[in-house]
Amino acid sequence: MRTTYRMRAGRFVGVPAAGLIILGVAAIVWAVGLPEVVVVVFATLGGLVVLGGLWILAFPPILLRTGAETVAVRGLKTDWDEITEVGRVDTTQGPAVALRTKQKDGTILVPLRWLAPGKADKLEADLRDRLNQAHGYTIWDGTAPDEADQAE
Repeated sequence: MRTTYRMRAGRFVGVPAAGLIILGVAAIVWAVGLPEVVVVVFATLGGLVVLGGLWILAFPPILLRTGAETVAVRGLKTDWDEITEVGRVDTTQGPAVALRTKQKDGTILVPLRWLAPGKADKLEADLRDRLNQAHGYTIWDGTAPDEADQAE
């Protein structure tokens, strides 16, 4: 089963706002009486930026996608076998989820402030569960093992 985590849409509110500003410039250019081609260029550009911004708000970029075999963070795919640990770390940009890999200096960071509110704990639990499945770990329930369950 694949799980997709998208960036928080609020991060992109400035894109349609910039388009509205360009449309405002088109209105000012029209009011001043500059040639019609200049007005059309500004109006077209502003309209396209507004539409693109609304598209981004409706469908924010994918931040992280988990699958049975791989995890893709901002498009960078890594096999679960390569990941050794999942944990929360503090960075200069705020808290993040760190995926530590077998490679030296191969930590992949997922900034939590990029996620939609309330998704951070779900993301961390999902990553840990998938990491446990990939390495064959089970969560200890606090009971003693059966006699037949011996270490290999």
